[in-house]
Amino acid sequence: MQEIIARMLAELGEDPSREGLRDTPKRVEKALRFLTSGYTADVDAVLNNALFTVDYNEMVIVKDIDYYSLCEHHLLPFFGKVHIAYIPNGKVIGLSKIPRLVDVFARRLQIQERMTNEIAETIREKIRPLGVAVVCEGTHLCMAMRGVEKQNSFAITSAMLGAFQSDARTRMEFLELIKRADVGPLRRSLLRAEHDFVETPDAFG
Repeated sequence: MQEIIARMLAELGEDPSREGLRDTPKRVEKALRFLTSGYTADVDAVLNNALFTVDYNEMVIVKDIDYYSLCEHHLLPFFGKVHIAYIPNGKVIGLSKIPRLVDVFARRLQIQERMTNEIAETIREKIRPLGVAVVCEGTHLCMAMRGVEKQNSFAITSAMLGAFQSDARTRMEFLELIKRADVGPLRRSLLRAEHDFVETPDAFG
């Protein structure tokens, strides 16, 4: 791979032997091996049997999971956040395993739509929940640095399976809970309560 990268630098009009580029082929190979390490990742090894029997059937959400991936069309980065929810059916997965699962599919040559589906389908396959929901937000440098050159646009993709697909109320609850905000829900509730109290000082007689 390093020879190919050196030839590419030469084709671009650079001198691969100059000081600043001498180790670039080695560094680029190392970076690409890491950024595409999802191809060799074993999902079962990542999950590491972190499935636990629990009497709980309400929604579990892990939101704002950072990811970085490479667009398969231009080999330019796209990155953003993933929000994941599932409704257990007798088993839950260790919470730390969910971001690791995202990395498995992000660290490949990808398109955002496929990555979103792969994450959702894998969770459904591994823990057999009542439903899975995945929403992915992504900023694509292939749109920002070249082509249409729109720096402030981003893409949103979703995959809704099981109860999230068939039950509109469940789906809407999930979408409401992952809405982005400057403050967290607890802090927002406290601020609202404080505001209401200031507005109605005689509320307690």
